[in-house]
Amino acid sequence: MAFLFNDLGLVDRVGTLPGASYIMALDSGTTSVRAIIVDEYDCIVAQASKPIKTTYPHPGWVEQDPTEILASQIAVMAEVQFKSGIHSDRIAAIGISNQRETCVVWDRDSGQPIYNAIGWQCRRTAPIVDELIAAGCEDVVREKTGLKLDPYFSGTKIKWILDNVSGAREAAEAGELMFGTIDTWLIYNLTNGLVYATDMTNASRTMLYNIHTLEWDDELLKIMGVPRSMLPEVRWSSGDFGHVSSEVMTHMPPIAGVAGDQQASFFGHCCFDRGDTKNTYGTGCFMLMNTGDEVVDSSNGLISTIGIAEGGTVSYALEGSIFHAGSIIQWLRDKLGIISSARETADIARSVSSNDGCYFVPAFSGLGAPWWDPMARGLITGLTGASDRSTLVRAACESMAYQSYDVLRAMQADAGMKLSELSVDGAASRNEFIMQFQADLLGIPVVQTEAVETTALGAAYLAGLAVGYWEDREELVADHALGRRFEPQGSDEEVAHCLSGWHDAVARSRTVIQ
Repeated sequence: MAFLFNDLGLVDRVGTLPGASYIMALDSGTTSVRAIIVDEYDCIVAQASKPIKTTYPHPGWVEQDPTEILASQIAVMAEVQFKSGIHSDRIAAIGISNQRETCVVWDRDSGQPIYNAIGWQCRRTAPIVDELIAAGCEDVVREKTGLKLDPYFSGTKIKWILDNVSGAREAAEAGELMFGTIDTWLIYNLTNGLVYATDMTNASRTMLYNIHTLEWDDELLKIMGVPRSMLPEVRWSSGDFGHVSSEVMTHMPPIAGVAGDQQASFFGHCCFDRGDTKNTYGTGCFMLMNTGDEVVDSSNGLISTIGIAEGGTVSYALEGSIFHAGSIIQWLRDKLGIISSARETADIARSVSSNDGCYFVPAFSGLGAPWWDPMARGLITGLTGASDRSTLVRAACESMAYQSYDVLRAMQADAGMKLSELSVDGAASRNEFIMQFQADLLGIPVVQTEAVETTALGAAYLAGLAVGYWEDREELVADHALGRRFEPQGSDEEVAHCLSGWHDAVARSRTVIQ
């Protein structure tokens, strides 16, 4: 079937389109970009990926080149078509998922960025956050956005660019600049500048969007010093985002699904009901719990956000964001050189019977949920003369599970419910040592999805629903395939001992002299 979008962003069936039998999903992540082709049975039939470079100009600063992100994304879109033989005439729609809080500002006339993309992990705006907290802005930001005032989110990054790039503030006030998270940057360029839009999930991560009224908020814009003219139109995650330019894909398939990477993963897990919870083990760890139509105000260091914005309804979510998970393994490989690949870490970790009192707190850019301490610093405690490579690798792997335990404990307290199981995805979810240790700590089963690329799958779902490729959510649930199930095995005493050591290490990381 082919479809046309009406004024409400919904679709009407208008006839047949022979051969339009696949969905393409773009996953613009932190360390790489991907293009994935999905069939009607939710199977990934082809994919291509390309790494993207991250730079660290100063301690705590994280930047990427927006033009490299765009060029790499277009390159893998071409590569996956070439590899699969599935070209644009057979693509019914395209979905986009993206790293969420990374911020790009570009010139409206030239289309060129005025500064590098400031990454979601970047902590340079901590002084701005401190000033806003001192000015009494914390409560209003929390009340309207569900977010904590923190450098993690986009608003203070925009302010930093306007205040530190020569002429930027004046250009913004004159309406000459545009802001976007990575989804907006891609949409704008893939449609040759015809569509300047984002979706509700990405907008909800900026500290500028009111998640109750579903609008950009003038009071928040004033607090952050961001002109409204810089902001894209906000649309539903499943709907009309224009067509890809013929210069990129000859048959110009529609972009019909857009969501921030963790909300896309949330949708890919089919977390459609209240209480459904997933954890993604990627560069960071991101845990989301569906809270239905209720915005739950966290008392335990979590944030409230828009979880799903599809079909004309919004489902909210509690979220805990952990800044460093898979990036810890990268650090062991690239900085210390003690492993050659992530695949070997499970066997190395299992080669020793315990952590021997060694704990690794990966606060390379502060701690996220539930601590939200931008000044915390990474450390390794409990080293002895007997500690070796295996000890460090095991401590690094365990740190992902410890951090996730802290988030889930906070999440259950805020929501007033105890989970019966945790659904997981992401590259590190394939590490059997980490998943078993996670189940032991939580005391509940940990269940893998069959598909590793749940984020891309969620973006494909959103696009496919918009164009009628899949009929409804029930069809998605029926096809949703689960993988291995890890049952808890650890004793209460062992778990309590491990957690005590971990929390002592976290406390030490928060008192490191700067």
